[in-house]
Amino acid sequence: MARSLSKNTILFTGFTTLLLVCFIADMFIGSVRIAIGDLLSIIFSGESRQPEWHTIFWDFRFPRAMTAVFAGISLSLAGLQMQTIFRNPLAGPYVLGISSGASLGVALLVMGAVIILPGRDHHFGTLGVIGAAWIGSGVVMFLLLLVSIRIKDIMTILILGILFGSITIAIVSILQYFTHEALLKTFIVWTLGSLGNVTREQLPLLAGTLSLGVMLSLLCVKILNTFLLGENYARTMGVGVTTGRILLFISTSILAGTITAFCGPIGFIGIAVPHIARLVWKTADHRTLIPAVMLLGATGLLISDMISQLPGSDKILPINSITALLGIPVVVWIVVRNRRFARIS
Repeated sequence: MARSLSKNTILFTGFTTLLLVCFIADMFIGSVRIAIGDLLSIIFSGESRQPEWHTIFWDFRFPRAMTAVFAGISLSLAGLQMQTIFRNPLAGPYVLGISSGASLGVALLVMGAVIILPGRDHHFGTLGVIGAAWIGSGVVMFLLLLVSIRIKDIMTILILGILFGSITIAIVSILQYFTHEALLKTFIVWTLGSLGNVTREQLPLLAGTLSLGVMLSLLCVKILNTFLLGENYARTMGVGVTTGRILLFISTSILAGTITAFCGPIGFIGIAVPHIARLVWKTADHRTLIPAVMLLGATGLLISDMISQLPGSDKILPINSITALLGIPVVVWIVVRNRRFARIS
C-alpha cells in the first residue's frame, strides 16, 4: 500500500511538473519572439520593453494556453466516463452525438440563416456561435436523458446516441449542399477546431461551466468504480444505476458540449488519454484515474497546441489535425501492445 502510494506520488508530481513546463513553453511559442526574461517580467510585474508584448501575452497567448488546459481536462474526463459507462474502449466524449448536436446548432445559425433569410448580410459573433453550439448539444443531451429513463439497456442507449449523431450529420450535409461558398467555409473552419477563439473575458465563463461538469464527475467516483463490474453488480451494491447514468450523461454533455461550443470539435484526446492513464498508473480505480486523465489531457493538448503553431513560422495548423495525428498512433499502439485492451477494468 505504501509502495503504491509512493509510486502515485512520484507520478503525479512528475506529470504536474511536466504540465507546468508545457504551459510556460506554450505561452513562449508564437510568431512574435518574446525572450523568456521578458515573458516572466510580463507575468510577475506586468511590465515589458515593448507595449505590444503585454497585449500579445495577456490577450492571445495566456487565454490560448488556459483554453488548452481546460479542453484537455474536459475531453479526457468525458472520454473516461464514456468508456466506463459503456465498457467500450473506443467510446469517446462524442459517442452520444453531443458533438454532432453542437455542429448542427452552429450549422443552423451559420448556414440556415441564409436559407431562411436569403439576400441579407449575416454576421455571427463568437458568442452567437457558442450559444448555438450549446443549444444544439443541449437538445441531444435532453433527448438522451429521456431515452435513458425509459430504456435500461446501456448498449441500446449507445446505439441511439450514434443514430442521433447520424441524423444531425445528415441535416448538416443538407444545409452544406444549399449554402453558398463563404458561409460553407466559415462552418468548415469551425469544424477544424481552434484554441484561439476564447478571449480573456470569456475564460471565467468557460472555467465556471466546466467546473460544474468536473464536480459531477468527482461526485460519481464510486458509481464509476461499480460500473466497472457491470450494471447488475452496481444494482446489487445498492447503486442507483439510472440516477448515476443520468448524472454522468449530464457531466459528459457539459464537458464535451462546452468545449465543442467554444473551440469546435476536437477529437481523439478523449479516446487516447484514458488508456494512457491506465497504462501509466496501472489501475482502474477512478479515484486515481480521474486526476490522472486530467493531468495527461491538459499536458497532451498543450503539446498539440505547441506543434500546431509550427514554431518558427507564422502559420497555425488546425488543432483537430494535430490531435488526430498524435492520438490515432497511440490508440493503435495500445491495441497492439495490450491484448486486454477490450476490457475496461
